Amino acid sequence: MKRIVAAVAACLLLAACTTTSTQLAFKDAPKPPAGARIILLQPEVHLAVLTASGLQEARADWSQQGEDNLAAEMSASLRGRAHQFNMIDPEGAMEGRTGQLLRLNEAVTRSIPYGYIPTKKGAFDWTLGEGARALGSAYEADYALFVTARGTYASGGRVVAMIGLAALGVSVPLGNQYAMASLVDLKTGRIVWYNTALAGPNADMRQLDGAKLLVTAMLKDAPL
Repeated sequence: MKRIVAAVAACLLLAACTTTSTQLAFKDAPKPPAGARIILLQPEVHLAVLTASGLQEARADWSQQGEDNLAAEMSASLRGRAHQFNMIDPEGAMEGRTGQLLRLNEAVTRSIPYGYIPTKKGAFDWTLGEGARALGSAYEADYALFVTARGTYASGGRVVAMIGLAALGVSVPLGNQYAMASLVDLKTGRIVWYNTALAGPNADMRQLDGAKLLVTAMLKDAPL
């Protein structure tokens, strides 16, 4: 029993030491010129509780907390930079061609970290196509900064299951959270910069302090 408790404690200690990490897909993105008009899409967040059986149950309250906190921290982080930022609510832009573009952006950016396309030959070459001009025209903007976040948090029952199964040498995931940001040139549709931030235990987006850490990691080396 002591060995089991020690093993579980070691796992929890290791998790507590985890820090927010970043994955930069494009290090030398050209910076938008000073005074560029950039629309910031209200972050879209989907959070859920991970039950003892491994099912995910959506939590609208957590998702709303994450959206509010990330939006506040994004605005604070970008304030004072040499660009014109204007935050818009994605729900108000989900109709027509702009709505199609928003959905396309999520599909494309979600595929960046996982997929390898031979024709790209390792190059960072992703685009939303010329349809991006519709979004630029609708909001009189030069660039768009998209932010999405997803995550699961373990329930109390899941933590108990993890402790019990540790006795059998079985590893039980306790959930994970991440946020993605992409900067799109609305004249060409090209994604000029992309980043994914994996949240450590201190970067809980449901809390303002945690959201601040996550936003700092997400915007690391952003060409803004």
